[in-house]
Amino acid sequence: MTDASSPDAPASDLDAQGAFSGTREVDARYRLDEAALDAWMTEHVAGYAGPLTVRQFKGGQSNPTYELTTPTAAYVLRRKPPGVLLPSAHAVDREYQVISALAAQGFPVARPHALCLDEGVIGSIFYVMDKVEGRIFWDLKLPGLTPPERRAIYEAQTDTLARLHAFDPVAIGLGDYGKAGNYFARQVGRWTKQYRASEIEPVAAMDRLIAFLPDSLPPEGPSRIVHGDFRLDNMILAPDPAEVRAVLDWELSTLGDPMADFSYLLIAWAIPASLRNGLAGADLEALGIPSVEETVERYAAATGMRPANLDWLYAYNLFRLAAICQGIAGRVRDGTAASAHAKTMAAQVGPLSDAAWGFAKKAGA
Repeated sequence: MTDASSPDAPASDLDAQGAFSGTREVDARYRLDEAALDAWMTEHVAGYAGPLTVRQFKGGQSNPTYELTTPTAAYVLRRKPPGVLLPSAHAVDREYQVISALAAQGFPVARPHALCLDEGVIGSIFYVMDKVEGRIFWDLKLPGLTPPERRAIYEAQTDTLARLHAFDPVAIGLGDYGKAGNYFARQVGRWTKQYRASEIEPVAAMDRLIAFLPDSLPPEGPSRIVHGDFRLDNMILAPDPAEVRAVLDWELSTLGDPMADFSYLLIAWAIPASLRNGLAGADLEALGIPSVEETVERYAAATGMRPANLDWLYAYNLFRLAAICQGIAGRVRDGTAASAHAKTMAAQVGPLSDAAWGFAKKAGA
């Protein structure tokens, strides 16, 4: 399981599937009062019956995520981390709100059970949802699969995002889930503030992007539910068919321009194939992976929308990832980072911001 603040682009020699899959013993910093949790589950989760076994998922940087198992069921707990946190970050209550609304529409999310706003139970707010069984793919080249299998998975990914962007937020009870209008302006402002709050040393490319992006915003698109971190390793697929069973990690979700989500998905094609989450330079035809153009056409056929200025959108998304990585660097400094790979993520601020500035120049900077 991953979370919303983990762009995860370490070197290609990392065994990502082994490094991020599965669970481990709970980190000492994030241990839970299991007796208090058991009592809370008994009262608030229908059908729950202990005894309870708790382990922590390996993947993820932002919200510590736990596997809860009993003799008859398995659950996942997402909590706000303890300690000093950035403003508006780690909003697990918002995650619970959006997956509850989407589950009611039959959209593939883990079924939510209950939200706990009482920090006294385990030390921070949290929610519990079903554990969804299936496959999580950490390497975008999908090693070990056949070309037709890869294509089917990529098409299912695109179709799932198109389905999300088809919802009218007001019609499904999420009309107040975010502010209306000026999405990219607000996002650039938000990530600039988050970056500055975690800044350790000056990064020239970030300073240039902070000056350029607000003065070059794209035209406003329709307001839709945006996931904020929509990518392959934030999805659970069925064990055999290319069926998305659950989209995970909704921490960055809000109402906004769907092109932000779609272009974020597309930056994988702009990241070097030497990285596990990059496809640039890969033999896509031999792999069976659709091209950017094919992906755009499939999404456009389903939604009627297509990106107008991918260079600007790539610059924005890479800037945003750099700001997220800077936030991880700040949590490493403050001792609140949730993943053993957090230092690797923090080191990506420079390369990501340089890449973002390269696209910004193509977009007219």
